[in-house]
Amino acid sequence: MGSGEQSGRDVLTRSVRGQARRVGLGAALGCVHQLGEALVPVLIGVVIDQAVAGQDAGRLALWLVVLAVMYVALSWSFRLGARAGERGAEEAAHTLRLAIVRRVLDARGGAEEGRLPGELANVATEDAKRVGAVNMALMSGIWAVAGITAGAVWLLLTSVPLGLIVLLGTPVLLWLGHLLSKPLERRSEAEQDRAAHASGVAADLVAGLRVLKGLGAQQAAVERYRRTSRASLAATLRAARAESWQTGLVLALTGGFIALIALVGGRLALDGSLTLGQLVSAVGLALFLLGPLETFAWVNAELAQGRASAARVAEVLAAQPAVVGGQDPVADPVRGELRLRGVRLGGPDGVDLDLTAGRLTGIAVTDPACAEALLRCLGRETDPESGSVELDGVPLTRLDPAGLRAAVLVAAHDAVLFDGSLAANVTPQAEAEARSGPAHNGEADGAADGTAEGAADLRTERAMAAAHADEVARSLPHGAATGVGEGGRSLSGGQRQRVLLARALRAGPPVLVVHDPTTAVDAVTEARIAEGLREIRRGRTTVVVTNSPALLAVADRVVLLDGGRVGAEGTHAELVQADATYRTAVLA
Repeated sequence: MGSGEQSGRDVLTRSVRGQARRVGLGAALGCVHQLGEALVPVLIGVVIDQAVAGQDAGRLALWLVVLAVMYVALSWSFRLGARAGERGAEEAAHTLRLAIVRRVLDARGGAEEGRLPGELANVATEDAKRVGAVNMALMSGIWAVAGITAGAVWLLLTSVPLGLIVLLGTPVLLWLGHLLSKPLERRSEAEQDRAAHASGVAADLVAGLRVLKGLGAQQAAVERYRRTSRASLAATLRAARAESWQTGLVLALTGGFIALIALVGGRLALDGSLTLGQLVSAVGLALFLLGPLETFAWVNAELAQGRASAARVAEVLAAQPAVVGGQDPVADPVRGELRLRGVRLGGPDGVDLDLTAGRLTGIAVTDPACAEALLRCLGRETDPESGSVELDGVPLTRLDPAGLRAAVLVAAHDAVLFDGSLAANVTPQAEAEARSGPAHNGEADGAADGTAEGAADLRTERAMAAAHADEVARSLPHGAATGVGEGGRSLSGGQRQRVLLARALRAGPPVLVVHDPTTAVDAVTEARIAEGLREIRRGRTTVVVTNSPALLAVADRVVLLDGGRVGAEGTHAELVQADATYRTAVLA
């Protein structure tokens, strides 16, 4: 078993064990409830023998009061026990959701590999909920054991044959119920897989809705989702059929078991071995046992589905990271010097490159795949097959990925805007801090907050102006407070690019790597953005991976990657004059 798989199982175990105290309290209260439930038919038998058969009104009134008190205790013990169990289930599911989100957002990546976003969302919601429900199932199982034990004891005290039937028959029923739950477990896992895939496909189609409409491919998309949905429906129906068969067969076995108890009790009454009250108690206990035995059938179904979901959750939690190692902190301050030595990964083929600290470097490529691979290396989304990437002389593989993300920001051209206002998308970190940060009191704190807030506002204004996102804000009905819709769908492609660039500039990292930030804007705006980018990033390391002449023209130095290797270096003007390959890549 790999360390990742073991870690995933450990998280699952802790999520269940973490609620042990609450589930234990619920189980204790539930056991009290079950003991009381089992005692009720016994008391009724006593009432019949001592009060009804003897026609004693005083005793009848006394026992009725005892029964009333018993039912009040039963009501409260059940309510409090069920509340503790439900809370334990919800808390465990919440813990798992947090663990899944932390794993997905881990700087080392890897959890999203081979999974659509909707599939991960399904694991974090439905599967986590089912695993959390195991707490309630375990507690209910303990209740059922207590109820069956109490019923068997009372039956033994009433009649040894009846008690033995219960003690010997119950394990057989439990074993049969476990066997019947196996098909349900397999089909439940398939159901969740299909449902997660359908959710992922739906989210994928919705995200690309505008493109699909532009291509006129709506019908093909609908057909694709229809096929996926049908497969999910078929898996759900198979799981439902397995659950219905399992429940029906267990109930049939349980009913036969109860009928056997009633039959033996009736024969004992006819033989005079039982009084009328004892017979009523025996039949009442047999009927009472139907509840705990039905609970066992439900528990088996819940555990089967919980095991299937737990396997899916563990698979995400145990996913191998995309990059490994890296514990050293990033130096403070960061100079921002990047160096590539013999980097080989897909497009790059032994690239040697020095990116000078504090300068704006443009990188043009003849192969887009080379640009994508280079960005993954600089952001350490993956490590090169050979060679190394260094920041201020330290290999990225030695640096803590979370600290590296803060020092080197790679702003991809296809990054996502979040559902919210334009302002919230430009300053997501400030927005989060404003929502979660503690309130400050006092004049000194107020003055400090005012200064910090003013500086933050100035940074936002400068970033918006440099990216010309302020023009976008002015064109919207409510300015920067206008919602942009999910994925920024209410904005045009050029507007989205400007907002994304403003967000990257507002973050102000020591090293900023941007990829094709102006492909959807007009030439005049692109030239203005190029000047704004150069000005706002003056003195800090900036890398622009693009074939845009306007952006490359403002770079201090331009590097051409041709065939996965450095083909030429110089200023934009020098390369246009001297290198035909560069002219073809940039000006064609």
